[in-house]
Amino acid sequence: MYYNDDTIIYFNNKFVRAADATGNVYSQSLHYGYAVFEGIRAYKTNNGVKIFKAVEHFERMKFSCEAVGIPYPYETQELIDISYAVLEKNNFTDAYIRPLVTCTPNMQLTKGKSSELLIAAWEWGAYLGHQLLRLVTSSVRRPNPGAFKIEAKVSGHYVNSIMASQEAKDLGYDEALLLDNKGFIAEGPGANIFIERNGVLYTPQRGNILPGITRATIIEICQELGIQVVETQLTPEEVKGADGAFFCGTAAEVIGIASLDDVPFTFAWEKTLGAVLQKAYKDKVLERETKTALVA
Repeated sequence: MYYNDDTIIYFNNKFVRAADATGNVYSQSLHYGYAVFEGIRAYKTNNGVKIFKAVEHFERMKFSCEAVGIPYPYETQELIDISYAVLEKNNFTDAYIRPLVTCTPNMQLTKGKSSELLIAAWEWGAYLGHQLLRLVTSSVRRPNPGAFKIEAKVSGHYVNSIMASQEAKDLGYDEALLLDNKGFIAEGPGANIFIERNGVLYTPQRGNILPGITRATIIEICQELGIQVVETQLTPEEVKGADGAFFCGTAAEVIGIASLDDVPFTFAWEKTLGAVLQKAYKDKVLERETKTALVA
């Protein structure tokens, strides 16, 4: 699904076939989940193939590595250039890009001694599909921010996401909504959430979430369109029965939510601010003129 015999990746300072790449079984990242990654999208825009917010993603990868002590001897522009080369070598125009920084062998519980870089890409549709999602409040909580660098995109953190997402699917739902350690809503397993009520969008405040780059883009678009956004704490009961809601993330883009714990949101999706923002976001990443208007 992610590669074939002809797929080219960048690994350990050179371009190689994915099928030929090998790693070390004593890697500190393999044993302890001690690695950092990014998820980035490239689009075939009206102005050619463009990686959306490449600088922001690679600057966050640098921040994440520094936050947990992983050596990071890479320059942002260098990584952007490599990413475009990976796209070109695979003849990709619309693609998902996965940079990953791993650590070399070290069985000690100490910071990384040195790091290795992988940049891969594959063609990938919207991660959560295009149908409205049925969510369930997960029994799995987000990690305590006093125990982890919550704002860093660390590989090991995503065991938490896997547990929540699989629980939701085992219960017959499309996806999970995680709470923070105080019982307020936090985010989805791989996406941020916005809730609409009375023409205002509400989203969990920073501190217990990964503040996504797509989340920041949605807030930027809201400012352009005059939509009020409030960052706050909300309980699941305050969310249920609101006018509308949506997830957003690089992989998921913008996807509407039908219900939480079987309680439907009030407005039809096409009448929500989320539908407006879904189109405006697509216009932005494709670099096309937006004709987005607020719903009446």
